Amino acid sequence: MRVVAFLLIALIGLAAPARAQEEDTQVDVALELVSDDSRSNDDSEIHLQKAGYTAAFTSDAVVAAIQHGKHGAIAVAYVEFASDSQVRTVLDFAVVRDAASARALADRIDAAPRSFSGRTAIGAGILLAEHDLAASPFHDARQVIDVCGDGTNNSGPDVTSVRDAAVAAGIVVNGLTIINDHPVSYMHAHTQPPGGLTNYYREHVTGGPGSFVLEVHDFASFGRAMTRKLVDEIALGRIELPQG
Repeated sequence: MRVVAFLLIALIGLAAPARAQEEDTQVDVALELVSDDSRSNDDSEIHLQKAGYTAAFTSDAVVAAIQHGKHGAIAVAYVEFASDSQVRTVLDFAVVRDAASARALADRIDAAPRSFSGRTAIGAGILLAEHDLAASPFHDARQVIDVCGDGTNNSGPDVTSVRDAAVAAGIVVNGLTIINDHPVSYMHAHTQPPGGLTNYYREHVTGGPGSFVLEVHDFASFGRAMTRKLVDEIALGRIELPQG
């Protein structure tokens, strides 16, 4: 029994410094990726979307942007949402500071099974991300919620009110819209609202100092857009990507 007690004390002693080190880690950005998992995205599109995250986080440009910061590190969490009752944090915050930790994060996102297939509660996704940020140890970092989706909010809380509350809490909300140029008839108003989905995001989803929306018209170009987006979010436009 004494041996067992000694081993438990030793293990606790080893684990405590690791937890303390993680909590003491300073990062430049606490970034919450909020991804649309609703039924307007089929499984192949979800796969391409995750491949885009992998391409972005493993790109030299994103790793350079991370290491260019004051602390040379960011913290990233990943949320998926569909309807207001279908939203969850798939991956809690992980610190990314180099190519190896960026690859590890990308692999975890890619390996996670699809969470849902329902309606589209963007507001519920933002609410969970805001809760995650408030519960994280990264309160001194710039806080960003990054919403990716292909349709309007049609479930759950009013997204504009949720967005306004997040901005009032000091969070920047950015967006990436995936435009379906040939939607089925019953989804037309959802994926192509009056004025366009990107304008809808500007008016109702994104906000805060320097907030922006990027637009892509196919899932294959998602990786390029996400790379550009992450560099802008991490480095605040101080690093320029080559065109093309």
